[in-house]
Amino acid sequence: MSGVHPTAVVEDGAQLGGNVEIGPYCVVGADVSLGDGVRLHSHVVVGGRTRIGAQTEIFPFASIGLAPQDLKYGGEKSELVIGERVRIREHVTMNPGTEGGGMLTQVGDDCLFMVGSHVAHDCIVGNSVILANNATLAGHVEVGDFAIIGGLSAVHQFVRIGAHAMIGGMSGVEHDLIPFGSAMGERARLRGLNLVGLQRRDFSRDEITNLRTAYRLLFAQEGTMQERIDDVVSMYGGDEGVMEIVEFVRSDSSRAILQPKSANGA
Repeated sequence: MSGVHPTAVVEDGAQLGGNVEIGPYCVVGADVSLGDGVRLHSHVVVGGRTRIGAQTEIFPFASIGLAPQDLKYGGEKSELVIGERVRIREHVTMNPGTEGGGMLTQVGDDCLFMVGSHVAHDCIVGNSVILANNATLAGHVEVGDFAIIGGLSAVHQFVRIGAHAMIGGMSGVEHDLIPFGSAMGERARLRGLNLVGLQRRDFSRDEITNLRTAYRLLFAQEGTMQERIDDVVSMYGGDEGVMEIVEFVRSDSSRAILQPKSANGA
């Protein structure tokens, strides 16, 4: 059974799973699918071709699945897919994909989007990701599992944020942030590893030690990046976490890798 408040508007064609709750003054579009146990508090708008996974909860005044803020968008039937057990707080906005980006915006399971955060068109967001208040992702951003993006931060289009990374509040992120990395600043710079996050997620002491040593090698001043990558692979090629960083750096990207400040502050 689904509980739909008398003041809510659910258009013909919308698919509602079991035990869905749709509160006062919500609007659910014809091409929307809500999984079992989804709860929409009052004044939520879900439109477009949007699929929302089981047990996801959306708070008042969120706008989910409406047309992207992209002048190239031509009304193509792109999608927004949101996973299970996602918490979407007040005034959050999420847009579907575009023809120029694969026609899909995707959000994983167990994420938290705090008040006023934004997920733009064609973003791919992993599992257990947190966007704090008013954090924003521009179009085509990729965010790995367990990443945390601090309040009032902005991530440039096409940037990749690696798994388990941490972005401090009020940061502008223009370049790719490695897995397990920590970044902050008005124009963000790499500040080391997200050691607190690693400890909270029960990485072993040996795993953290290997990551720290590999980090120091990768971002040393001597040699080329390729030479430093080769050194890290020769020493830690069997370490899964280290190799996750290596493969991230090796991958094609339209953005550079975020770097730490040099010794002279540059």
